[in-house]
Amino acid sequence: MGTCLDKFEEHDGPVRGVDFHRSQSLIVSGGDDYKVKVWDYKLRRCLFTLLGHLDYIRTVEFHVEYPWIVSASDDQTIRIWNWQSRNCISVLTGHNHYVMCAAFHPKEDMIVSASLDQTVRVWDTTGLRKKTVRGAPPPLDEGSMVSKVNNELFGGNDAVVKYVLEGHERGVNWASFHPTLPLIISGADDRQVKLWRMNETKVLTYSMLYSN
Repeated sequence: MGTCLDKFEEHDGPVRGVDFHRSQSLIVSGGDDYKVKVWDYKLRRCLFTLLGHLDYIRTVEFHVEYPWIVSASDDQTIRIWNWQSRNCISVLTGHNHYVMCAAFHPKEDMIVSASLDQTVRVWDTTGLRKKTVRGAPPPLDEGSMVSKVNNELFGGNDAVVKYVLEGHERGVNWASFHPTLPLIISGADDRQVKLWRMNETKVLTYSMLYSN
């Protein structure tokens, strides 16, 4: 039998995504109020709120190593946040319908996302890691400030789409990386589960698993 230890009630609408940090007493949540919130469950309070999404937030997830959070939203974007500096460090654009989920690869610099535009996308975050994780960025001058504004509005090139997986006949609700193999699994409104393989020549093949 489970016991409720606490509850956190600062969201202004349904909460759609939550995740634990692996090593710290942190929780991240996202919901229909367009807000990403980071909580300390030992302190029993919300530490801060991350603003930027323009529609419902479907999923949120901590990175296993970097101080990052990824969020997926009905505003058709994926955002990567640095929860230590409390700011958005990248906006991933390309989907043209609700983004139902986004998740980090457990070991590599990649994100997978699924959308009602019937595609699964794999994003390469190598450039973002090199820019934000290894050493602080240089001081902002006028040019880099413009670049930062453009990144906030339109998405930067530090996280770029690597693969677009097409084949589902209706909206895709979920996608996930295999923990050790170069495989992706996806599930969609077409009643299909698809298994995708990423190979070294960047050609993706898939097999289909049909539901009854």
